[in-house]
Amino acid sequence: MSHWQGIPDVALSRQLNGKLFQAQGRYLRRLGLIVLAVLLYYAWFFMQFGIPVEQALTGVQQIGRYIARMFVWHDFWNWPFAYYFTQIGITLAIVFAGTLTATLFALLLSFLAARNIMKGGIAAGIAFCMRRLFDVLRGIDMAIWGLIFVRAVGLGPLAGVLAIVMQDTGLLGRLYAESHEAVDRAPARGLTAVGAGGLQKHRFSTFTQSFPTFLALSLYQIESNTRSAAVLGFVGAGGIGLIYAENMRLWNWDVVMFITVILVAIVMIMDSASAWLRRRYITGKSIPLFKPQ
Repeated sequence: MSHWQGIPDVALSRQLNGKLFQAQGRYLRRLGLIVLAVLLYYAWFFMQFGIPVEQALTGVQQIGRYIARMFVWHDFWNWPFAYYFTQIGITLAIVFAGTLTATLFALLLSFLAARNIMKGGIAAGIAFCMRRLFDVLRGIDMAIWGLIFVRAVGLGPLAGVLAIVMQDTGLLGRLYAESHEAVDRAPARGLTAVGAGGLQKHRFSTFTQSFPTFLALSLYQIESNTRSAAVLGFVGAGGIGLIYAENMRLWNWDVVMFITVILVAIVMIMDSASAWLRRRYITGKSIPLFKPQ
């Protein structure tokens, strides 16, 4: 075969695979329209709400000053470290109490929202209502829940715990329900064949398969809430956010940087612990096959 014979005939390929080339053309046109729409949106956004050049330059200068202050720690050894670490401990206590409580509530309610479990008639209506409840709970930001509970129960950690419980119940409940719906139905049919009841099927088939997702989501949410819980202090819900607010107002950016470094270190430690738990309870250890003597 010569060099020219080795080159594919594009015209012949188009003739033989016309539908495929048409689908590719439609895909490229749609992709081009999406890219054009995104570019037009950005153009409209900056024309409508664009930041003036002077304001942008001033902002860059201010950010530079803040960063310079963050890395120059004045009178470091006289800082009230006991107070700082006490507030960090309160923040972690809020995170664990709120996330663990929300995990329990979300797990129980997720079975009522899974469409493969709640099938037909009244059960389907319950699943629909439960999903809408999850939408409402997670649709309100944690800081807004914090403001609501600060007004309801007063300042302090309890408001922060309740704020985390409300948002995480909606978020985790929806994700847990979707993990229940994604399981393989063959084990449930096998359990039915040997006479297992509905609760036994959900325990040993549905939850057993969705447990890795349940554990991974729960561990990730604890890490995420550790970062997010700092915001609750700004609204009076207790924790390290109060120190952030005080020192930002006083321009003590060195203290802000110190607290940030500590929180990042805590998140890294929690990530390592989460990785160990995933390996322990999700990956597991291989069990050797039985070998008769």
